[in-house]
Amino acid sequence: MTTDVIALTERMPDPWSVVAGLMAGGPDTLLSAERAQGALLQLCDGQGRPVVSVEAPMLVRLPGEVTRLLGAEAAVSGPVWWTEVRAATGARRAPELAGIIAARLARRLGGTVWPPGAVPPDGGEAPVTGVVGAAAPAAAQPAVDVLTDSAAVVIQERPLVAATAWLGDALRAAQAAGRALQIVTPRGARLSLPTRSLLGGLPNRWVVQDGAGGYYDGLSGSVLRWQDGAFAATGTPAPQFLDGVPRAAVSEEGQLLLTFTTRRPAERELLLGGPLETVWRVLTGGPPAGWGTSEPAALPWSREELTGLVRGRAPKPTWLVVVGHPGGAAAIATLRVRITTGGVEEEVTFALGCAGDAPAEVPGLPELAGALSARYGLVSLLAQHRRARADLAVPAQLEAGPAPLAFALGADDVHRIGLPHALRPPVPTTPVRLDPAERPGLYYPVPDGDWQAFQHLMAHLHSADPERGRAAAGG
Repeated sequence: MTTDVIALTERMPDPWSVVAGLMAGGPDTLLSAERAQGALLQLCDGQGRPVVSVEAPMLVRLPGEVTRLLGAEAAVSGPVWWTEVRAATGARRAPELAGIIAARLARRLGGTVWPPGAVPPDGGEAPVTGVVGAAAPAAAQPAVDVLTDSAAVVIQERPLVAATAWLGDALRAAQAAGRALQIVTPRGARLSLPTRSLLGGLPNRWVVQDGAGGYYDGLSGSVLRWQDGAFAATGTPAPQFLDGVPRAAVSEEGQLLLTFTTRRPAERELLLGGPLETVWRVLTGGPPAGWGTSEPAALPWSREELTGLVRGRAPKPTWLVVVGHPGGAAAIATLRVRITTGGVEEEVTFALGCAGDAPAEVPGLPELAGALSARYGLVSLLAQHRRARADLAVPAQLEAGPAPLAFALGADDVHRIGLPHALRPPVPTTPVRLDPAERPGLYYPVPDGDWQAFQHLMAHLHSADPERGRAAAGG
C-alpha cells in the first residue's frame, strides 16, 4: 500500500531543497540528488527497494483546484507548488519518512502539508537514516503496490482519487504491458470524473473495500474475488453498492452531460479548444478556468497554449482535463485530440452540476448544436441528464442512470445518410435543421428521456449509414 503526502509550497522545490531538508536530519543520511524518470527524487533502502518517491513539482495557478481535490482544509489563496511524496507502506518507516520530507519542504519553502496528520509529532525534526537517494526507472517507483502478470494494483486512501500524473503513468505502463490497472480504495472514497474516464472499460477496475474483509466493483457493484493475479467479478451484487439506491432516487442534485466530437481540417492556423469553450460559455456563462494534462489542472485557460502542447505531441493523441471556476456550479470536462484521415478530431465529455429534476429541454441547446455544426464541424452530440452528485464526484454506490435529452448529427453524416431518410425518424420528435438548407446538420430532441425512442432513432440512422452500422455492431 502507498501513503500519499502533498507539500503545498510558495516556492518551487528543487532537488537540492529536498537534499538539504533530509541532510538536516543527521549526518548518517546517504543521498544522491539524481533525477528519476517522472520523479524529482527516489529514496531506497539498503537493498535498493523503493521506499519514498518525491514526484516532480507542479505549479498550480488555480487555487480552486487544491480545494476541489483535497478539501477545504487545504484551501490556498494563490498559486502554489504541488509536490507529491509517495511512501511504500510495506517499507519500515516509509509513511513517517514521507511526512518528514513534506514537512521540511513546507518549512523551507513556505507552505503547508496535506493531510495535516502526516506531519510527525516532532514536526519532522527526527534524524533520517538508512535510506539512499538515487535515480531509478519508473517501474521501480512505489506507484504500483501489487504487480502480477495480469494486473497492476494501486491502493489509494485519498477521499477523492484524482487523475494525477503518476496515475496516468501507471495506466500507460499497465496498458503497454498488457495488464489491467485496478485501483483499490476504502468504501467512502470517490473518483473524480477524469479518473472515472481513465478507468473506462474492462479489465481496469475500481476495487472498493466493503469494510468486512471483502471487495466490490465501485462502478458495476459486483462482488470481486482475487483470482489468477487480478480482481475478477463474481456477478453477485454487493449490498454496500446498492445502499445508494434510496438516496439516488430522492436526490435533489443532478448532472447535465454532453458528449460530442468535432472534426476540422488539419490546417496550420487551426486553434483548438473552441468547441469546448463555446459549450462552456453557453452553459455556464463564461469560459473554463483552467486546463492540464492531469489533475490538478494547473494552467489558466488558454487555447493558444493548449494548441501548442497538442501540436508538439502530434501525431500522438493528447488527453486533457479542463475545469471550471470555484464558487459556481461544478463543471469539468475531458478533451481528447487526435489526428485522423478526416482531420483533427476533438472528443469532449463535459459535465455540469445542476438541480436534480430533468429539464424538458435545456435552453439554448439547439442553438449550441448549431454553432458547433456551423463553426467547428460537428460530428455528433449526445446530451443527457442524471440524478447524481452536483459536485460531480463519483461514489462507490448505485446512482440513477442518465436519460437522453437530445442527439445531434453533423452535416457530413446527414449527407451520407441522406436528408430525406434522416428527416423521418420513427419517434415522436421533429428534427431541427442546424445549418444551411442545402447541407444541414440535424438536432433530435428525445421526448421524456425515453431510451427506447433514442435506440429506435439510432437504429433508423444506422440503417442508412453502413459505416455507422458497422461501428455500432463492433465491426
